[in-house]
Amino acid sequence: MSERRHHTIDYVELAVTDLEECKRFYSEAFGWRFNDYGPMYAGIRSPDGESEVGGLNPGGEVRSGGPLVLLYSEDLDRTVEAVERAGGRVLKGPYAFPGGRRFHFADPSGNELGVYADS
Repeated sequence: MSERRHHTIDYVELAVTDLEECKRFYSEAFGWRFNDYGPMYAGIRSPDGESEVGGLNPGGEVRSGGPLVLLYSEDLDRTVEAVERAGGRVLKGPYAFPGGRRFHFADPSGNELGVYADS
């Protein structure tokens, strides 16, 4: 199990409108894997596969303007292509910011997330 750190994000839960569609999207766009807990929840596996870093919850309410979750990418342009190919919508960017570049996208449920890369 991965080590937990004080005051760091431990788990992010995303409200979704269609669990299976969002699992497909995040699998195709980012290679995420899931632990299924029936038709009403899927845990997002950590990269080491030994724990979870979040979940997809079709019982929640999708709201705009909530916390913005940022993902890291080693190749931002390829990530933009993967998001679009998987059915996501680029909302902003890619654009430069101090230290790198980033873009924002909407998943199939309308959740807005961002992806950044170092300069």
